[in-house]
Amino acid sequence: MLASRVTEPGELAGLTAKLEKGMRAFAIEVGTASGVSQFIQPDQYVDITWTGRADGYEESFSRTIERSILIIAVDDAFNEGQVKSGNEARTVTVAATPQQVARLSQAQASGQLSLSLVGDTADEEIVETVEVDTNDLLGIVEEVVVEAAPVVEEEVCTRKERKGTEVIETPVPCKQ
Repeated sequence: MLASRVTEPGELAGLTAKLEKGMRAFAIEVGTASGVSQFIQPDQYVDITWTGRADGYEESFSRTIERSILIIAVDDAFNEGQVKSGNEARTVTVAATPQQVARLSQAQASGQLSLSLVGDTADEEIVETVEVDTNDLLGIVEEVVVEAAPVVEEEVCTRKERKGTEVIETPVPCKQ
């Protein structure tokens, strides 16, 4: 019997024991495309990146949608000692707030989720949203074509006077 399978008397057993008050367990489907499926274990932290297409965008793009999310289970193992090394995870369960659960559900339904392991959970330096599209990835800068505003010539009104064979034009205000 593994020590990871034994709980203290009166202690909750199972996945719910790993959830703090107000948190929910949310399962994320992973595979070889996730990049970390063979290395991930419970009690590690991951950043979650969404890749897909959105209305108003011609190309797909990727955006980091959650940072430093706690993994509470890998497949059906919820303690580090229960994970078999070398096995590729198919499902990772994370602890998330109800708001994060809603975001992750929408993200999983509308695109592909990727996980990246976080080395130090105290690393709070990166706080901005990271978003990359193909042009950013390849360093392509789109030329912005600025159309010149049409030149409106100011209307000039004149008054013509004849003095013999000579014609004199005098500028006058135009009538509206």
